[in-house]
Amino acid sequence: MQRCHTTVAIPCLGGYVRRRDFIILLGGAATAWPLAARAQQAMPVIGFLSSRSPSESAAVEAAFREGLKESGYIEGQNLHIAFRWADGQFARLLPLAEALVDLRVAVIVAVGGVNAAFAAKSATATIPIVFVVGSDPVANGLVTSLNRPGGNITGMTVMSAELVLKRLELLRELAPTGAVVALLMNPLSPESIYELKDVQAAAQTMRWEVKTFNASTLNELNIAFAAIAEQRPNALLVASDPFFLLRREELTVLAARIGAPAMYPFREFAPSGGLISYGTNIASSYRQAGIYTGRILKGAKPADLPIMLPTQFQMVINLKTAKTLGLDVPSSLLAIADEVIE
Repeated sequence: MQRCHTTVAIPCLGGYVRRRDFIILLGGAATAWPLAARAQQAMPVIGFLSSRSPSESAAVEAAFREGLKESGYIEGQNLHIAFRWADGQFARLLPLAEALVDLRVAVIVAVGGVNAAFAAKSATATIPIVFVVGSDPVANGLVTSLNRPGGNITGMTVMSAELVLKRLELLRELAPTGAVVALLMNPLSPESIYELKDVQAAAQTMRWEVKTFNASTLNELNIAFAAIAEQRPNALLVASDPFFLLRREELTVLAARIGAPAMYPFREFAPSGGLISYGTNIASSYRQAGIYTGRILKGAKPADLPIMLPTQFQMVINLKTAKTLGLDVPSSLLAIADEVIE
């Protein structure tokens, strides 16, 4: 076997290397490995905690990434994202939030309703939190003030519950002789308490009777719609809840079977077959959450970042569904719709 020219030889691939060269090579590798590890650790990791499912959240996830990009952060280049999805099961949120704390993430982004935000808040009092919720975060006790949220938490509210009166007014145009509206709610959502009060107050001014139906699982959803069909309401109002977003494909099919016009809280329902939706542009709120996350990574404190209120609202009408229901949509509604699906 060919040998390297040395008196003290160490086996190497294809021959031998001198001991001095081997020590130099080993020392260089030992120096390089910690440097690489430090470079990897220097890249911040943010936790993304959602009540929803990745299979139906592509649009809002893309909007969040866009907000990060506007702040100078791109996944894989200068930050990592650790995604944790509860798939509509609120009980999973706290363990998932605690797992993100164990990862020592730089920021936790809690989205998909107030349950995710409260889970993150319960898991840590030090790691910055950016949330997207559907109700007033002061009223539900998440923060102390919209302008100065305090502590380690800030974020966006889509204020969906506050849009209830407008939704009922639009429903009135689709069911002008109606007297009873069915309200579909998730009893496990804290936000439902506030939305129910708003619906009852708005319906009273319009002299409509409200009948509530609860569902938090797919089986309960089927049971609720069977009960709604028996009651034969003049209209249906779907509450703003992440579980209903998660199950929007099944929900819109069930709603079409009862034959009454149905109002949904977000645009996402309309392409899935929902008759009409009116609410905040959720993607815009997720984009803003990405921007806030970038600002925090650059040193901003959550306590100094005011809660962002919605600025974009959308009304979408699905004419295909209207035709299936045998419903004539008034030209006055079509004229003010932001989008019409034909």
